[in-house]
Amino acid sequence: MNRKDASIVAIFWVFIFCNSIIACSLGNSTPIQIVTQTQDTTNKFFWKQINYDSSKQYIYLTFDDGPSNGTVSVFDLCKQLGVKASFFMVGGQALTKNSKDIVNMVRNEYPQILLCNHSFSHANSKYVYFYHHPEMAAADFYKSQLSLNVPFKIVRLPGNRAWIYQNEIKASDLVKPVCILLDNAGYNAIGWDIEWKFKHKNAHPIQTPEQMIAMVDSAFSRNETRTNNHIVILSHDRMFRDKNYTDSLAKFIMLLKQNSKYIFETVDHYPQLKPLQ
Repeated sequence: MNRKDASIVAIFWVFIFCNSIIACSLGNSTPIQIVTQTQDTTNKFFWKQINYDSSKQYIYLTFDDGPSNGTVSVFDLCKQLGVKASFFMVGGQALTKNSKDIVNMVRNEYPQILLCNHSFSHANSKYVYFYHHPEMAAADFYKSQLSLNVPFKIVRLPGNRAWIYQNEIKASDLVKPVCILLDNAGYNAIGWDIEWKFKHKNAHPIQTPEQMIAMVDSAFSRNETRTNNHIVILSHDRMFRDKNYTDSLAKFIMLLKQNSKYIFETVDHYPQLKPLQ
């Protein structure tokens, strides 16, 4: 075969190959695509429905306002004791490298630890103004969702106990407008049943671990929780930044663990939430 004939054969096979590709594409409603697989180490969240045990009672430990000086202490303690917990974080407090690293640490420990959205500005502590401007308030949550890379659409309103479930909103008149906007955007909101309060001067816990246990037991026995057999406990990271108060949290958790009926869960498994897929 001379050079000219070889060239003609080569052209012929290129023509056949190209037409085969075109024919495959036209004969299939889905064009052929080249897929490049990338590794995502921060967003591999696979939510699974759980089956609730009617003989058990579910504890949802929640910690607000991080990242703060106490976040790492609380995180390490929950990991050490093997309990699940949810951290509602403020986007505006995660602007430095160290604070961003804390957020990443919390996010990446799912499913034991859950990162949730507590707004970007925390209303700048001007709650009435914040909630009187619902579009602005909703945008504040959306901004935090992106800045913190929150895996699920679960929020807690700053300074307010509102709840948003599947097909239901429980909220005061003040926050109802922003709750409607969040609900329409697919968000769930988690309030709380009991609170471990703190002194605003120094953020030290007010109740003792034993008093908190009595509150939990009483709320369950009197059915004084939003959902029967499920209790959401509100506290704040900064309460436990000092070792003696970290020890108080440890004692509280250990006392809870002594009750075989109690099961720790993250708030993405609170009943009747919107789908989290």
